[in-house]
Amino acid sequence: MTRTGATAPWRAIRLRAAVAAATRSLRPAGAGAILLLAVALLALTIGAADIPAGTVLKMLLDKLPFVETGTTVPDTWDRIVFEIRLPRIAAAACVGAALAYSGAAYQGVFRNPLAGPFLLGIASGAGLGAAIAIVSPLAINSYGFGWVPVFAFVGALIAVSLAYFLARTGSGGGVSSTTLILAGVALSAIFSAITSFILLSGGEQTRPIFSFLFGGFNTANWPRILAGLPYLVVGGLGVAVHARVLNVLQLDDEQAAQLGVNVTRTKLIILTSASLVAATAVAMAGIIGFVGLIVPHAVRLVFGVDYRRLLLVSIFGGASFVILADIISRTLLDPQEIPVGIVTAIVGGPFFLYLLASRRVDHA
Repeated sequence: MTRTGATAPWRAIRLRAAVAAATRSLRPAGAGAILLLAVALLALTIGAADIPAGTVLKMLLDKLPFVETGTTVPDTWDRIVFEIRLPRIAAAACVGAALAYSGAAYQGVFRNPLAGPFLLGIASGAGLGAAIAIVSPLAINSYGFGWVPVFAFVGALIAVSLAYFLARTGSGGGVSSTTLILAGVALSAIFSAITSFILLSGGEQTRPIFSFLFGGFNTANWPRILAGLPYLVVGGLGVAVHARVLNVLQLDDEQAAQLGVNVTRTKLIILTSASLVAATAVAMAGIIGFVGLIVPHAVRLVFGVDYRRLLLVSIFGGASFVILADIISRTLLDPQEIPVGIVTAIVGGPFFLYLLASRRVDHA
């Protein structure tokens, strides 16, 4: 009786602490969700044909069951919003969220804010896979989503698998982070060289490769989004269940092992899951750089280093950032469209240089 009475207050304290921690995580996520909704609404209104935000809201509400606003709009507006802009915004949100989420996981595993989801050769592997699909006799647009994303996805996974195999072989059975990064860098160089050879020798047939290498959403459609969602969910859950462990991994490996973490296995699971998410994003939209680098770092600067919060907020931050980049890409030089990867590089390049300069100062 006495023992139960003594432990009850401690249980209440732990419960309040858990609720407080959840609240601290949900408030930033709520702000991120509001930002994402606002950016998505902005993207629905802006384009070659500007549509008032109030009208767009009423059009969206009319699609809900048991809701009817009585709004009458031209058929062209209906097609623009639901057949062109909405799939594009959904694809941009999925890709941005996936890249930022996987980038946050990579940075946690390597304990380095300069790490990104393309560190192990995902981008170059996907680029080579896409190039092979484009120059092959296969129909590019078959089965509703085409062979290009399928080959890109397989190429990205092959690159990550090879990097892990080479790192494991070079480390005598273990997996060293340094060896893994070096393997990824070497494979990136090799795959990029092969892709360049295909570009130089393929003639006019290789022109679509450039679109993939710079990334974009001009071919976004619902079948491609739906095809990628299962992989995003599986990979995302693989990282999410290790969010608390990612906090422990910010200690050195020896301290994490003393706290009961199987460091090698945990890192492998997180990297595999994050790589699956990043590979799916690349397959859906091509190579869009810097998102997985700058968004998690910006979130970390604002909200701290707790990965239970960082991963969640990075989803909304990445989605909002890529939707904004897509708005710029399709409106800046209208009617010409700039690849989204160029826009993110223009923003991300200076930010990356800033990070390098900051780290140099910090270590001086």
